[in-house]
Amino acid sequence: MYLVCAGASVQLTAQYPREGLMSKNTKGVIPGFGISFGISVSILSLIVIIPLCSLIVFSSQLSISDFWEIVTRPRVIASYKVSLVTSFTASVINAVMGLIMAWVLVRYKFPGKRILDGMIELPFALPTAVAGISLAHLTVSEGPVGALFAKFGIDIAYTNIGITVAMVFIGIPFVVRSIQPVLEQVENEYEEAAFIMGAGRFETFYRVVLPEIRPALIAGFTMAFARCLGEYGSVVFIAGNKPYETEIAPLMIMGELQEFDYPAATSVALTMLVMAFVILFINAVFQSRASAIISGIR
Repeated sequence: MYLVCAGASVQLTAQYPREGLMSKNTKGVIPGFGISFGISVSILSLIVIIPLCSLIVFSSQLSISDFWEIVTRPRVIASYKVSLVTSFTASVINAVMGLIMAWVLVRYKFPGKRILDGMIELPFALPTAVAGISLAHLTVSEGPVGALFAKFGIDIAYTNIGITVAMVFIGIPFVVRSIQPVLEQVENEYEEAAFIMGAGRFETFYRVVLPEIRPALIAGFTMAFARCLGEYGSVVFIAGNKPYETEIAPLMIMGELQEFDYPAATSVALTMLVMAFVILFINAVFQSRASAIISGIR
């Protein structure tokens, strides 16, 4: 009986691939495509597209030469470098630490697991200014963490190391939450089969587990990278904001806004927007290729 029903279901799905088993007269839970699409475009325009287009409008008040002069000033270039280097470093650390944390949360059972799982999302709920002040107090030379490293001649607060620490704090949830649901779907039988065939732990992870979670790992890395690149609140308190050394690009934007130089601020912001778009575009390319490989298309 079960096989007959399953076969009939497959046959109906093949005959009506778009509607599946639902008839044309069946009403969906949410409104039809026209209304839903219109609402989606309206919300996307009000929240995302129109604010981003305002950057282009303000930047258009400048000529191309003036725009290029603003975004290529030595101090601005130095802020780009600080933001990119620290964001990339923090994202690499988050990729490794996030993978380990997701593995522990998925594969092991221990007391306080639910509490630890909930604390992963704490950087989302905690105000960034609170996080920045807390990290600054901890990592200064008189703080409990900073004093420990100061004995070895390592300064954390008001250096690029401190910026990286703050970015690790705000970026770790993106990696963990990207990998965790995918890792839950990886069957242990595949790993056991690899062990039976003589594969070691590293080879089993590299050949069996990693291909399955690679798209999620790349997605978490790029989202954390883009998030760290635009972070301001948790970084400004621990950075020291030294020009050419620990001054991040968002701080340059804030400085231009405080001077009421809106075209210059939007020019730098537009450059940061292009960087974020490139990062997310690369993520989409890697995601599509990885998904195609896993699906056996390529």
